[in-house]
Amino acid sequence: MLSPENRLRRREDFASAVRRGRRAGRPLLVVHLRTSGATDPHEPGEIDPSTRAGFVVSKAVGGAVVRNRVKRRLRHLVRERLSQLPAGSLVVVRALPGAGDAGADELARDLDAALTRLLGGVAR
Repeated sequence: MLSPENRLRRREDFASAVRRGRRAGRPLLVVHLRTSGATDPHEPGEIDPSTRAGFVVSKAVGGAVVRNRVKRRLRHLVRERLSQLPAGSLVVVRALPGAGDAGADELARDLDAALTRLLGGVAR
């Protein structure tokens, strides 16, 4: 489970990460990462030092049980990788329809590949 200070909750935070951040797509996931200038929209000029993550899992992924299982798996995977991300980053992980049938190891592989690409590592 992600701690409360590491969760994206506000619509403005999600929009900021998706619209102003970089994006890396994989077969099961799309990861949006906003690193530089990640400020809290409710406190102008203040840089929020905690890395925050949010998840988007639509009905295209599956029914409620499947969507919740995918969200739990993604939260667990992102929690393990928060230390690799720059302080103040905003991360949005969007699950694609194939994520409902994928195992945790496949989700982890796609998440790692997307984060490596976004953080300037070797692409693909």
